[in-house]
Amino acid sequence: MRKIFYQGEPGCFSEIAIKKVFGDKVERVGLRYFDEVMEKVTDDKESVGILPIENTLIGKISYNYDLMLENPVQIIGEVKLSVHFSLIIHPQANPENIKEVWSHPAALGQCKSFLSENKYKPVSIYDTAGGAKYIIEKNRKDIGILADRNVAKRYGLKIIAEKVEDNENNFTRFVFISQKKKKVPIKGKTKTSIVFGVKNAPGVLFKCLSVFALSNINLCSIESRPIKGKPWEYLFFVDFEGDMNDGNAAKSVDDLREIVDYLKIFGSYNSVEVR
Repeated sequence: MRKIFYQGEPGCFSEIAIKKVFGDKVERVGLRYFDEVMEKVTDDKESVGILPIENTLIGKISYNYDLMLENPVQIIGEVKLSVHFSLIIHPQANPENIKEVWSHPAALGQCKSFLSENKYKPVSIYDTAGGAKYIIEKNRKDIGILADRNVAKRYGLKIIAEKVEDNENNFTRFVFISQKKKKVPIKGKTKTSIVFGVKNAPGVLFKCLSVFALSNINLCSIESRPIKGKPWEYLFFVDFEGDMNDGNAAKSVDDLREIVDYLKIFGSYNSVEVR
């Protein structure tokens, strides 16, 4: 692969995740919206994108799960990135004059306590690093930005507080997506991600999950999401340890297929945690 599409400006966490896996071996192309990343991947079968889908402080990023559900993509790799936020301001700004702090909604959600304790007004923008770029372009000395500390160096800004997230053991889970299976240089545990839907009937979810228990397969996570247009009906997103090329995992999914009304396999892939 020659390039990977991500949402945000250079220096954002999605770009950092790409660099952690690929170094400088691929071109990193930033876009404004997650939808645009998905469009690039679905318009070209050779394209690869990256999406954040979960954070240890705020949970699932539902919008990106929906994007994967609605489009013909598969997960080809996963990186769990240790995430720390710094409060960054214009180099000539007075910290006492900072009343508003801008960042991506997910970033603001991960730093709620810090913002509240310091009586900063949170303002949502499309990207963490994009806010830093805006400060320089507009010469704004009255706002702060929550972003990775390296963003300050990239854009010539000043750090006035570091590691301001609510819990320092903060990780965001990113997945690489493509229409075609591709090799990603990740050495780690193999996982499989699926989503299924069932009729609302007694014991049906128990039956679905027991196919994995009977095969001694470890479930990493299970998340329910409402089905659009069908009140009180749900889809279940499941991650489990194992590879679909392994007979045990494949049999469990085949058994599940006989119970459910809907099943989509996002793929088997390697996962790594980086700090």
